[in-house]
Parts: sequence; structure tokens; C-alpha cells
Amino acid sequence: MKQIYLDYAATTPVDPEVAKAMIECLTMEGNFGNPASNTHFFGWLAKEAVTEARLQVADLLGADSREIVFTSGATESNNLAIKGVADAYSHKGKHIITCVTEHKAVLDPCKYLETIGHEVTYLQPNTEGLISVAQVQDAMREDTILVSVMFVNNEIGVIQPIAEIGALCRGRKILFHVDAAQAVGKLDVDVKSMNIDLLSLSSHKLYGPKGMGALYVRRRPKIKLTPLIHGGGHEQGMRSGTLATHQIVGLGRACSVANACLSEEYQKLLSFRRYFIDSVKVIPELKINGDPKHVFPGILNVTIEGVDGEALMMALNEVAISAGSACNSATIEASYVLQAIGLTAEQAHSSFRVSFGRFTAQADVGKLIALLIKQVAKLRKMSPLWRKGKGDVI
Repeated sequence: MKQIYLDYAATTPVDPEVAKAMIECLTMEGNFGNPASNTHFFGWLAKEAVTEARLQVADLLGADSREIVFTSGATESNNLAIKGVADAYSHKGKHIITCVTEHKAVLDPCKYLETIGHEVTYLQPNTEGLISVAQVQDAMREDTILVSVMFVNNEIGVIQPIAEIGALCRGRKILFHVDAAQAVGKLDVDVKSMNIDLLSLSSHKLYGPKGMGALYVRRRPKIKLTPLIHGGGHEQGMRSGTLATHQIVGLGRACSVANACLSEEYQKLLSFRRYFIDSVKVIPELKINGDPKHVFPGILNVTIEGVDGEALMMALNEVAISAGSACNSATIEASYVLQAIGLTAEQAHSSFRVSFGRFTAQADVGKLIALLIKQVAKLRKMSPLWRKGKGDVI
């Protein structure tokens, strides 16, 4: 059965234009050379392609191309930023500030650093998933060397006050890292005006290939990072390893395509969000989690009382949606993000995430809405607790 794909927050399909550019870098007839080979034409061509891609990524972020370090994805970028700063600046302090609703690719490196003598303050968001600038300011200490805050939450889509936090950090001379995997290519991101020092992105979240990403590292004043990977001194010594030309070209082209249609795609996703929310109002005890104003429209997290989450996912099997973050799908534990904003474990288990994207059609959203209304009514009729508490309603 061909499912309708509405799980763009987990991964995006590669854009056809991106795939075409990548294919041209794979075979003998194409640009297959090693970018580090500086003695022949094949290496020169590959280096040119990498240089162009670096410019495309930088252009999307409002950065200098010399500030882009290619990695295997946002997880590696987060690790390089957080561990790299922690080690390089440990002489200045060992205190880091982050948020309990961050991705595990930020939380786990922070937990690791705690085992080797660093201290981490985990900020608690409000019931709508937002942290405040005042919270960050109150948590700052003389030995604080880094603040790491996610731009767009991967489960509930909430947008944190990045520019305001960036201004605070810059004023206090504390480095500011942003996990922007769910924001780059979807929202306006300007590392200069937002005072971002380090920013992580992942190619497969913006219609590029998996296994590819980048870390923006502010050049002036220069930021020092202790590398995770040694061996050859590639990427200004911050990330050794032969550059994967086809992957890098794919990321660059994905950034270029996103840059050209950023506003148009945002409006499309906003219309889908409004259509979905307006249509599901007929379902009692349905809640959209997260702040309704400070949110990326392509991600919706929905809780439906009186319905078992696993049963609902099975009932909606014509549509590919998620019970939460794809990175946590191997565990049966309730979402730590939803519990952090006040949901019980039972409510979190009765929640799901739907995410729209570039290739979503209005009819796809309509299909999900129709299925949801039908299957919630069906499941609630079979629930003794729901009938006892609510009566025979939808």
C-alpha cells in the first residue's frame, strides 16, 4: 500500500534537482575526483564544486563561506560544537546552559561532559514549550562558556527567541550554539543579525542527502574548537576526512533551492496548518501542543484524550506520520519533550506528530483529516473509559 507521506520532520525526500546534481559527481563521466587532489584536472573540478556548495550553504545562513565546516549531519555538528567548545575553553570555565527539550544530539553530549567535570544547567520551558531570555540570563555565571538552544523543536515545532538570546550571549561574551536542523531552509536564518556563534544543520531535513551536514563556526573573532576527528587536517583542521563531493554538492544545491522558494513554501505550510487545525476542531478533547504563535507551521503535535496512541497510529496506517521524534522511535518511553511541557505519560502516549513539506498536497492533508475524524470516533466507541466519562460522542 502506498502511504501518504506526512513525516517531513523525520526526513525529507531528496529534491529531483538535488539528486541530478549529485549523480553528476559519481561516475567516470562525471565530477568524481578527490577535492584534495591538487595536481590534476579531476581534483580541481571537485574542489570547484565543493567551493560552490560552501558558498550556497553560507548564502542561506548569511555567513562567510570560510565559516562553513562540512560534517556528516547535525548530530556530528552538535557534538563538534558542544564538546569542541567545552574542551577548547575549559580554562575559562566549565559551565554550559541548554534546555530539557533539546534533541538528544545536544542532551547526550552535555550529559557526557558532566561525567568529565563540566556543569550543565537544563532550563525548563513553560507549558507551551518556550524558554525566556530572562531564564537564560538568570542561569548565566562567571564560568559559563556556552549556551546551546534549539531553533525549532523537532517534536512540537516551537521557535525559541534565538535573536534575543544571541544578543544576550554576545553582550556577556558567552558563545551561543544553535541546533537549527529543523529551521535551516524553512525559516529566515541569519547568523550575523541573530548573533549566533555556532550553528548545526542537517542536509536530509531540507531535501538533501542523508549523511551530510554542516557546522557554521564564526570566523571573527575566531572561535576555537577541539576537533572530534583527527587525520589530515581537512576543513580548517576541525573535521578531517576526504570530502564527499557528491554529498556536499547535494547539500549546496538543496540550500540553493530552499533559498529560492523559502517564502512561498512557508506560506504553503501555513495554509496546510490552518486547514488542519480548523478541520479537526470537531473532535472533542483534541489539543495542539506548543505555542500557537511562535511555531514553525510545518510541524504539528496533536494529543487526543481517550484514544490509545498505538491503536490510533495503526488505524491511520494510510498516512505516514510519527509518534514523536524519529530518533526516539526505538523506545516505548513517552516523549520527554511532551512531559517537559506538562503532559502526563498517558497523554504523551496519546499524541502524534504530523509534518508537512515541499511535496505535500492539500488533498494529502484532507485525507489525514478525514481518517482522523473517522478513526477517533471508532476508537472512542470501543473505549469503556471514554464512554463512561464522556458519553457516546465522537
